[in-house]
Amino acid sequence: MGILDIFKGKYNFNEYAISLDIGTEFVKTLIFKIEKDKARVLGVGRQRQRLADIQGGVVTDIYGVIRNCEAALEQAATQAKIMPEQVIIGIAGELVKGITTDVKYIRPDQNAKINMDELTEIVNRIQKHTYERARKILAYETGHREVNVKLVNSAVVDVKIDGYHVTNPLGFQGKEMEVSVFNAFAPNVHLGALQTIAESLDLDLLSIAAEPFAVARCMGSDQESDFSAIFIDIGGGTTDIAVVSKGGLVGTKMFALGGRAFTKRVSSVLGEPFLEAEQDKLNYSAGKLPDDKKTIVEKAIKQDCEVWLSGVQLTLEEFSDLELLPSKIMLCGGGSNLPDIERVLNEAKWGRNVPFAKKPTVSFLRPKNISSIIDDTNELTEISDVTPMALANLAIDVVGNEGVVEGLFSKIVMTLRN
Repeated sequence: MGILDIFKGKYNFNEYAISLDIGTEFVKTLIFKIEKDKARVLGVGRQRQRLADIQGGVVTDIYGVIRNCEAALEQAATQAKIMPEQVIIGIAGELVKGITTDVKYIRPDQNAKINMDELTEIVNRIQKHTYERARKILAYETGHREVNVKLVNSAVVDVKIDGYHVTNPLGFQGKEMEVSVFNAFAPNVHLGALQTIAESLDLDLLSIAAEPFAVARCMGSDQESDFSAIFIDIGGGTTDIAVVSKGGLVGTKMFALGGRAFTKRVSSVLGEPFLEAEQDKLNYSAGKLPDDKKTIVEKAIKQDCEVWLSGVQLTLEEFSDLELLPSKIMLCGGGSNLPDIERVLNEAKWGRNVPFAKKPTVSFLRPKNISSIIDDTNELTEISDVTPMALANLAIDVVGNEGVVEGLFSKIVMTLRN
């Protein structure tokens, strides 16, 4: 019997859970306890992935990832003295599609109060339409005619009744209801890999969450109706972008360029093995690289950052439904530690297809900004820790429910996912 089995047998409380961020470079996990509307972190675990374990945010060696998850969980459980059974797992990568759909609905009886059945019917219409749209997009991008997808996250972006904004439509009367719903879809093959990992770890899967969705939600945007920002999470294999406008999640996009690409560039120009180049990249980010190496690395990374910025610009152009993009950019993820990333964003000449009202400001989303997470370990200090914390924040409302909670619908509709 391993240490994980010992802790699991000793503790089995519904108020405890695990967030599992299976990143390209590291598996990061948190063990936490739910206390009202907060999550108290009791244990932290990190385990480096092999190069062959995951590519572009997609698991390529399930059993290699399982071994890494076991190592990270053992670290966290040893520290927390608890091994919960419920887990929320993050998913990222180019094939995770976030789509916002708008529907106008003329109510047959404008004097009747809106109830859950009516709202459910409207949302089901949106889900069916968006599901087919997501399948077509993925079929086009992958070159496969038939791509089976599943809904990962669902959230209300905006609701209007007769032109007036409301946060919860239940109980209102009116003739015309406009509903905007954000849905994130992913191919079954990727979701199936994560489900296999959870089963192999003998964990009850609360939810699989799109990581940019989780990051966009961790700032409390549900409560701040005027909050707008662009979140850019630079991981090892991908860059994930989420746009929040007036408190609502407009959409998420991703492209396959992250920190590992910069490390490969450093490895190439310095003629070093990958892991040695990774350490040199970290030293460069911290200002600790010797001057002779610094000059070479700075020149090489500058070129790659320009390519990365082009990816950001092309991705933001896809948010064509917005008249103006938010003028606040918030960075997180280990890749954003590179000083060149902040520099290229500040110096960027945004084209007419990227409609900012004014020059955007760039700041960092740090662990201290996530007010719903209490860190008893004092180990969550890096911007790379934001994503597992954001997953824990999503879990606050669903820990303790029996089985898989089939959706997160802004606390209005909780079981609408198929």
